[in-house]
Amino acid sequence: MNDETENLDVSADDAAAEDAWAAALAEQEESETEGVEAEPAQLDEFAAGPAQLSGEENLEVILDIPVTISMEIGRTKISIRNLLQLNQGSVVELDRLAGEPMDVLVNGTLIAHGEVVVVNEKFGIRLTDVISAQERIKKLK
Repeated sequence: MNDETENLDVSADDAAAEDAWAAALAEQEESETEGVEAEPAQLDEFAAGPAQLSGEENLEVILDIPVTISMEIGRTKISIRNLLQLNQGSVVELDRLAGEPMDVLVNGTLIAHGEVVVVNEKFGIRLTDVISAQERIKKLK
């Protein structure tokens, strides 16, 4: 092929692609002006297919998602006036008794209770009571 023939082929491909985009944009504009909304996809459409995964494979998908875990010793409410008066050595009274277990929260959801331990000069939490999955689901409702 010579250069002119190649340029014509490329131009024809570009024109076809532009026509496809133009048609898609025109179709979108029509649906917006007519007030016709796209129907939401039904989850059943995606669930029924040859690509269904077993429970173990589904779990693998989420295992690397990061979550925030926090340990809560206790809480209190304090006025801004008293908050601004706090300085080094101040004591803030919490709503828990000494020796009472700490709450272990994942993304703000209580999952366990525990006690503070020191291992190799580092603080840690020993879980004393893990909240069952059924109890956690009940609290969500």
